[in-house]
Amino acid sequence: MENRKNRKQAITLSILLAAAGCIWVFSRQNNLVEQWYSQSLYPAISNTLRAAFGWIPISIGDLLYTVLIIYFARQLIKLTTIIRKRTYGSLNIKSILRRFIIRILLLYIVFNILWGLNYDRRGIAFQTGISREKYTKEQLLHITGLLVKEVNACKEGMVRQQTPYTTNQLLFKKACDAYQSASVYYPFLQYHHKSLKASFFGLAGNYLGFSGYYNPFSGEAQVNTTIPVFLRPYVVCHEMAHQLGYAKENEANFAGFLVATASGDTAFMYSAYLDIFLYANGNLRRTDSVAARTMQQQLSPAVKEDMIIMKAFYKKYENPVEPVITWIYSRYLESNRQPSGMRSYSEVVAYLISYYKKYGKISGK
Repeated sequence: MENRKNRKQAITLSILLAAAGCIWVFSRQNNLVEQWYSQSLYPAISNTLRAAFGWIPISIGDLLYTVLIIYFARQLIKLTTIIRKRTYGSLNIKSILRRFIIRILLLYIVFNILWGLNYDRRGIAFQTGISREKYTKEQLLHITGLLVKEVNACKEGMVRQQTPYTTNQLLFKKACDAYQSASVYYPFLQYHHKSLKASFFGLAGNYLGFSGYYNPFSGEAQVNTTIPVFLRPYVVCHEMAHQLGYAKENEANFAGFLVATASGDTAFMYSAYLDIFLYANGNLRRTDSVAARTMQQQLSPAVKEDMIIMKAFYKKYENPVEPVITWIYSRYLESNRQPSGMRSYSEVVAYLISYYKKYGKISGK
C-alpha cells in the first residue's frame, strides 16, 4: 500500500513538474504571452470568474483566505506539537516533502493559468504606444508641476460643487462607469461583470500596509474601505486594472490613472492626480528635496488638509510588523518581473512622462 502511494506521488510530481516547466518556458516569450494569453485566454477566464462570484455580496476570495489561514495555523500547531514531544518517528519525511512540492507546483500552475502569466505580457506601454524610458530631472519637475495644478483644480471643483463622497456600492458603480468611459478612448480597458468587494481584512490591512488587493483564484478585487475616502476611487481603479490583466503594479497604476482621469468625475480625478503627485514628488525628493518641498507648498490649503488627514491615518497604524510584510511583498514583486520591488508603484511616473511626451496631456481623456 505504501509503495503504491509513493509511486502515485512520484507520477503526480513528474506530471506537475512537466506542466510547470512548460508554463515557465512559455512565460519567457512576451509576445506569445500577450497574444495567446493576456488578450485571448485570460479575458475568458477573468470574465468567467467575475460572472461566477461578482454577484455574491460577500468576498469568496477572503473566505478562501480565511480557510487557508486556519488550515496552515492548524498544521503549524501540529508540527510544533510533534517537535515538542519529539515524536519524529511518526513522520514520513520523504512523503511529506513530496506532498509539499506537489502543493507548491499546483499553486504555481493554477496561479499562472488564472492570472500570473500577465506578469510576462507586453502590457499597457505596448497598447498605448509609449515606452517606460528614463527621464530627466527637468522632465520630472515639469510633470510634477502639472500634477500640482490638476490636484488643486480638482479639489477646488469639489469644494465649489460640494461634491460628496459616496457609499461603497455607489463608489464601485462609478468605477465601472469610469472604465466604460475610458474604453471609448482605450478599447482594451473594457470591463464587464462587476466583482468589487470590501475587504474582510480592512483593519488588518491598515496595520499590514495594504489598501487593496486582487484575488486571482476568485477574480474579485478587494478594497480596504477603511482608508481615507479621497484615496478610495483611485484604489478601486487600480484593483480593477489587475482584474483586466495588468499584473505589474506600475501598469495597474497607469491603467487606473487613465481610467480615473477620463471619467469626468472630480472625486475620481482628484484621487488619481493626488496619488500620482505623491509618487512624482517622492521621486523628486530623492534627487532634489528642496524642489520637492517647493512643489508640496504649492498645493492648495484644502489639499494640504487632506494630506494631514492621510499622514495622521498612516501614523495611527504604524507598527513593527508592517516593515516585515513590506519587505516580503517587495521580494515577491522582484520575483515577478518588477526588480524595483515596492518602488515599482512609483514607476508609473515614467509611463506618465512618456505619455505626456507623445500626447501632450496628463489626462486619460
